[in-house]
Amino acid sequence: MQLHASAADATARQCSRCNCTSVPPVQLHVSAAGATARQLGRRPDLASRFWFPLGDVSVELQTIGLAPRQSPLRPGTPRGCQPVQGSQQTGEPLQMGEPQQMGEPQQMEAAQLRLRDRERRLCNGISPWLSPMAMVLTQDLALRRWFRHLAVIGRVNLPLAGPLLLAPTHRARWDALMLPYAAGRRVSGRDCRFMVTVDEMKGLQGWFLHRLGCFAVNQSRPSMASLRYAVDLLASGEQLVLFPEGRIHREGDGIRLHQGLARLALLAASQGVEVPVLPVGIAYSHAFPRFGDSAALCFGEPLAIEGQGRQVAGQFSQRLAEAMQAAESRAQAALGSDGEPA
Repeated sequence: MQLHASAADATARQCSRCNCTSVPPVQLHVSAAGATARQLGRRPDLASRFWFPLGDVSVELQTIGLAPRQSPLRPGTPRGCQPVQGSQQTGEPLQMGEPQQMGEPQQMEAAQLRLRDRERRLCNGISPWLSPMAMVLTQDLALRRWFRHLAVIGRVNLPLAGPLLLAPTHRARWDALMLPYAAGRRVSGRDCRFMVTVDEMKGLQGWFLHRLGCFAVNQSRPSMASLRYAVDLLASGEQLVLFPEGRIHREGDGIRLHQGLARLALLAASQGVEVPVLPVGIAYSHAFPRFGDSAALCFGEPLAIEGQGRQVAGQFSQRLAEAMQAAESRAQAALGSDGEPA
């Protein structure tokens, strides 16, 4: 963190009304993990206190961490004069108080505020008029008109509340429609929020995706803003879809995963958000789904990730790949050897 302070006069002076020690106005410029002083002001729930000396007094700076302490002024105290803790006569250092604990309602409200703030910068959220229209067009018309038969297996494994990371196999562009059909608002009461590549968010397609709750992430160099927004979504009890294979693989000859999903789950756990990861297998009658084909989606059992570090992420990615492969095999078996429903 970088701190820069400037003052017209750094000499401490006595206040004529309350005899407290105050200083001239000080300008603070904060650079901490991309946060600005204006953002921190809108997020008091994420503030903690750090003290640094300025002449004979100490200045309290709010940065990311804990909840701020509120020190009420004495009646008649001019604005800007704060009660001083510690003994300035004896030269004892000022002590940092214990952080205040927020209740669950305050934490949820703070999480919603963070979510809305980051959502404004990364996407347009979920449009209240476009989302229902897209649901009808994709689930009632596109899927049901194109595929002769749709099957959903293992729906009992789908949690209907709490944070959730969906990890589906990626075999066709139809996957993005199959997941809301099997786990979206009509089934779980909540939308599927997709974390997609930057290329998918371009052009007319990107215009729609921005308004359907999708947001972009750079696979090679994911930004902290995208990762924090993903964690905020999970902390708010949303379900987030991330294709861990990274791109479409038409032939399911072994599943090889990137470690991005595992690292996201570890990042969420480090922030106190325990997220189950649900492996999902999707199968079609043909590698390139044709008109009149059948499609099946299978939910595996949720997986939990524990520990920290690159080795933990690698081991979990291996477990997840095996679970996704098993779920896809069940989905394929539901279609039968010839691609028809068994």
